[in-house]
Amino acid sequence: MPANGIAVSAGNGPALQSGLVVGVDEAGRGPLAGPVVAAAVVLGAAPPQGLADSKVLSAARRARLEPAIRETCHWALGIADVEEIDRLNIFAATMLAMTRAVAALTAQLGESGIGMVLIDGNMTPARRCAEWVWPARAIVKGDASEPCISAASILAKEHRDRLMRAAAEAFPHYGWERNAGYGTAEHLSALRRHGATPHHRRSFAPVAAVIG
Repeated sequence: MPANGIAVSAGNGPALQSGLVVGVDEAGRGPLAGPVVAAAVVLGAAPPQGLADSKVLSAARRARLEPAIRETCHWALGIADVEEIDRLNIFAATMLAMTRAVAALTAQLGESGIGMVLIDGNMTPARRCAEWVWPARAIVKGDASEPCISAASILAKEHRDRLMRAAAEAFPHYGWERNAGYGTAEHLSALRRHGATPHHRRSFAPVAAVIG
């Protein structure tokens, strides 16, 4: 991750042609703690088999698919941190993370042009994030129907889960290694007992209630 902690980019897929189709998805809109992470993926000529919505895959299956996606596809990640989520709101922060992911991928691809960005959901960052400049189409449940979005959903979730496991080492009371920051009974109980951490989203009602 670069020094500013905002965007991550990598990937060494096959040779590219212009008019590329990019799949984008995010992880972490709903949790009470941690960043929102977006991934952007251009599938390679021989992408991994069995791509699907990350939410319906087992943890073991996602763990096998993630390195295969990284090795065979071009990809990048974008992150909006907790401070940005609280300052902008979670929707705007998600649009920003998606924009950062596609911008990082664009920088990586060089002269290869992006023809269309397919985004899971019913809205895109177009006209909602000032930095967004690419053609885009929203696809409801696209993570289940478009393999490039499925791949993005897997990368985003796996990366975010790692960030939350790392945060759990410093703040072990909240069970983030199990709940990834979502408002489970375990997490809410620990929040009431131990208070909020720097990783908590103070703009979210359960956290705001605890900090008064």
